[in-house]
Amino acid sequence: MSLSRTRFAPSPAAEVTSWLGFTAFNQRHPHFGLPGAGARCALRDPDVAMIAAVLPGRTGYTLDMLTPRPSITTAWPRALREQLEIIRETPDTDVARQLLLGRYPNNPMPDGIRRAMESGAFARRAVDGLRRFWSITLADQWKALSENAAADMADRARTMATHGVGHVLHTLHPDLTWTGQELRIDKPYDEIGELRGHELVLSPSLLAWPVLRVQLCDPDNAVISYPVREPFPARPGRRSALPDLLGPSRAAILRDLDVPRSTTELSHRHDLAASTVSYHLGVLLNAGLVARTRQGANVRYQRAEAGDTLLRSEPPLT
Repeated sequence: MSLSRTRFAPSPAAEVTSWLGFTAFNQRHPHFGLPGAGARCALRDPDVAMIAAVLPGRTGYTLDMLTPRPSITTAWPRALREQLEIIRETPDTDVARQLLLGRYPNNPMPDGIRRAMESGAFARRAVDGLRRFWSITLADQWKALSENAAADMADRARTMATHGVGHVLHTLHPDLTWTGQELRIDKPYDEIGELRGHELVLSPSLLAWPVLRVQLCDPDNAVISYPVREPFPARPGRRSALPDLLGPSRAAILRDLDVPRSTTELSHRHDLAASTVSYHLGVLLNAGLVARTRQGANVRYQRAEAGDTLLRSEPPLT
């Protein structure tokens, strides 16, 4: 293994797939809890549902193509765009190999996934599904996630400067050991690989926490996703739970719908793209929190009784 080519970088794509896995299996994150109604609603999108169907849950094989090695970019929206473009360009032969030999070596592949694979549409739909799920569930939280990941990388970098790369590798996770000559990872399968001359990216993770995830089969896509050491700042005191339930943007839109408003009006008022507002309104509409009325070509949205009830039930901001 070439220690000189070891670096840190955040992987938004890995965080998206981790959070989607919690959603698909209705699992509770040790710190953040259940993903919530908005994330569950996103599963109704056929592309999101397709990706959710190939995820293994907390353990098992996740398609390497869904978590490509991140570049040196640290700005999460840009880093995610770069990773999605890599996913989109995945050759059909690689898609088939990872699905047939990695995800479904012994079990039958669902018909919908097989059709997407055989038609060559799987990579494109994977990009659309991951982007859609990100926009609904994590786009509003990316700054907090990125700040925590950056703090962890900075702390590890200081350790690396003082004690060297080997020491950092040894302290990433109890299942990972650096012997001075090789990296040993405790996993329920046997595999030996060589990264001589290849780059290894160490990627901090909050949403897979506390699991260690490794992808080392392809030396050109070698990533170790490790749990951040001190990931979660103390939560503030009593405050509104609505942003946690819906996401900050949807919560703000719901509060703003005490009178009928159009998508364009909400886009201007909240400085959001019209397409983003439209998707948030769709989530609120499907949840029964808003109602839609049409007068000719004009469509307006207003809070429904269920939305009013939800607002009345939230504690005051402090």
